[in-house]
Amino acid sequence: MKQAGFFDFSQRQDKLLQTRDFLEQVNHLVEWESFRPVLESAIERKDSGKGGRPAFDLVLMFKILVLQALYNLSDEQTEYQILDRLSFMRFLGFALHDTVPDARTVWQFREKLAAANAVEKLFAQFDSMLNAGGFKASGGQIIDATFVEVPRQRNNRDDNKTIQNGGIPEGWSAKKKTHKDTEARWTKKNDVSYFGYKNHVNADRKHKLIRQYTVTDASVHDSQEMDKILDSNNDSRETWADSTYRSEAQQERLKENNYTSHIHERAYRNKPLTPEQKAANTERSRVRARIEHVFGHMATTMNGCFVRTIGSARASTKIGLENLAYNFSRYAFLMRNNKRRTVSA
Repeated sequence: MKQAGFFDFSQRQDKLLQTRDFLEQVNHLVEWESFRPVLESAIERKDSGKGGRPAFDLVLMFKILVLQALYNLSDEQTEYQILDRLSFMRFLGFALHDTVPDARTVWQFREKLAAANAVEKLFAQFDSMLNAGGFKASGGQIIDATFVEVPRQRNNRDDNKTIQNGGIPEGWSAKKKTHKDTEARWTKKNDVSYFGYKNHVNADRKHKLIRQYTVTDASVHDSQEMDKILDSNNDSRETWADSTYRSEAQQERLKENNYTSHIHERAYRNKPLTPEQKAANTERSRVRARIEHVFGHMATTMNGCFVRTIGSARASTKIGLENLAYNFSRYAFLMRNNKRRTVSA
């Protein structure tokens, strides 16, 4: 057995750096300090005077939430993985002797961001960074939505009816209420039931970066959120979406606002699609599939998004952080590709 040396840890870290792993690329490319003003305005910190452990740096805590979203970790798993993984430690700038925020501290920090609606501002800040870095929304926009599930509630039929009407079932104790998500909703798609929320997303065609998003409960129809996430900053007014979004009223609204609709045609009872309409839908699908790549990356590389919290405000924070983390990941990929093209040229 080799005896442990004084420089073994630093040598291991240097070897990690030489591999240029994914986290190292993200850490190097993202201007983390640009988020500090948003974080400082969202989280007010008072001077507690002498004594006590100093508060963890705001940007450091934000980076922890990014890690959590990139790997779909619970608060407890986040604490453990930071303690256990050298790549996480390097990403956060920790040495072995540094104190790591515990799960409770991570939870409290995210709660403060949720209370201040800060994630939307952080998302917008990075979008500004993308625009300044040559990744403006381009080529038109593609719109779609995906389900984000939460722990399923085992309520009886009467309780569910009361909740759907905006009430709280009688007999629920204060403790029980804190463990029940009364803002998530059931819905069914293709005979599969889902309970939770929806992530409504607008991605630009050229870069496959998320430019706008909203979060609703799972029962809200996709088309109801379309107008809210249209991106007027995209350099093209062309818009793609599946047939769920198509209606005469929606087509008219897009036209009035100078958007060119590429929404899939719909078949109706006793009125199937013509061969021409099917061919047009096939062409549209070639573009619309790009947003499926966005959701596919979230589901596979980022291990999906499962909201472990209670309530729509917390769910919106978690889903917003996932969208932001996806953009960090996509940005690193785009920058890596740009560098390869430059080298090959």
